[in-house]
Amino acid sequence: MALKRILHVDDDEDIRTIVQLALEVVGEFEILQFGNGPGAVAGAVDFRPDLLLLDVMMPGMSGPEVWRALTALPQLADIPAIFVTAKAEDEFSRDLTRQGAMAVIVKPFDPMTLASQIQEIWDRNH
Repeated sequence: MALKRILHVDDDEDIRTIVQLALEVVGEFEILQFGNGPGAVAGAVDFRPDLLLLDVMMPGMSGPEVWRALTALPQLADIPAIFVTAKAEDEFSRDLTRQGAMAVIVKPFDPMTLASQIQEIWDRNH
């Protein structure tokens, strides 16, 4: 299955802008973005993403909580997730991958290589 549609959730508007440019312009992916978890949960089903790209630390609803809420929906139960975090501890990243995350990308990331990094992670897992 080809990776086309990515649902991105991050509470930082600047990060959303950078990710949108990196993935739409450089990577030619279709992106839908939300600044919070509840918005993402409300809008995700209609978008039918292939992949979730989730910030870990967000107010109200963390990335892992958003992931659990989205994959609890029957239409999104099998959608994989990549997390983005400034929290670079190895144990934290291992916990997320043990829970089923495809990968953890550490901020700051290189916007020019983000799309290829995500594509490589996708290709390794499909």
